[in-house]
Amino acid sequence: MTLKWWAVVVAAVSMTSFVTANVAIGAVEGEQMPLVVNLVALTTAGTAVVLAVVAELHERLNDRVSALTEFLVARLNEIETHAGDRNTGFVEGYLLSHGQDAEVLPFGRPRRGAAER
Repeated sequence: MTLKWWAVVVAAVSMTSFVTANVAIGAVEGEQMPLVVNLVALTTAGTAVVLAVVAELHERLNDRVSALTEFLVARLNEIETHAGDRNTGFVEGYLLSHGQDAEVLPFGRPRRGAAER
């Protein structure tokens, strides 16, 4: 069970025990529950409700981020496929115009052996 549902169960149990205890004590003895007990029950229920709302918002945000990630991955794959086709034609044309034995040299300082060729 997820955190959200545990928080809902805790809030429900806390409120049920609060109401039941106050009604039972009031009906039988005609008195009230001690203030500390009532505050603990209400604080527990309130905290559980806030936690359930935050857990629901986190779940929704996580779903939106996952959907956005899937969209971006699909879009980047589409862009890569389209750009890959253009780059392939450029490289093939370059190789055909320079022959198959064209030497590829790295950028940067030439090495000692490269200057003597």
